[in-house]
Amino acid sequence: MSILETAPLLDPLLAGLNFKPCILGVAGGTGSGKTTVARAILDGVGEDRIALIEQDSYYRDVDWRSETELLHHNFDHPSALDNELLISHIAALKAGHPIEVPIYDFVRHRRTARTKRVEPQPVILLEGILIFVEPGLRELLDFKIYVDTDADLRLIRRLGRDMAERGRTVQDVLRQYLETVRPMHLEFVEPSKRWADIIIPEGGENKVALEMVIAHVQQLLGGR
Repeated sequence: MSILETAPLLDPLLAGLNFKPCILGVAGGTGSGKTTVARAILDGVGEDRIALIEQDSYYRDVDWRSETELLHHNFDHPSALDNELLISHIAALKAGHPIEVPIYDFVRHRRTARTKRVEPQPVILLEGILIFVEPGLRELLDFKIYVDTDADLRLIRRLGRDMAERGRTVQDVLRQYLETVRPMHLEFVEPSKRWADIIIPEGGENKVALEMVIAHVQQLLGGR
């Protein structure tokens, strides 16, 4: 796909802003390098011009009474996410209004009482595995990037991350990968790349593609 193929821009109801926000989506499977790509865009365009929203902040509360129930909860299905709230927040930012992003407790698997205030910026950068799956959310995105990385590399990255950051065992990570992560990737995430305006192979390692993406975002900002 050409990097210059962008979705039609929506007309936000701006609330006194002197710019029209560009909503940029970065999707891809677990361990694909989405965060690296998002970080490169932040660094290349300027953090002061971008509001970063992570789909992980919008997980629904999990009603679990035992470790066994929690272990078998499917966090990779679209229903695990509060897409209604996320859609309303992205629409609000596009209309020029600030939002209060939930702060999710990944130990208790519930939202905390605290929120993070995010102000609208020229670029709203949304990052998440399933952001192209929900039609209402997808329609709000002006420019969609899919980070495409081989499954074996994604699994290795996830294994390292979950063991180092979440104290999980190899057996537990592999069990979850086989039970939910891989099936949900094949059913939802992989097919969603057909909606992308650009597909980046090898994620953050693809320096040429990243330079092109940053240049295109700067070009979009030039019209704002």
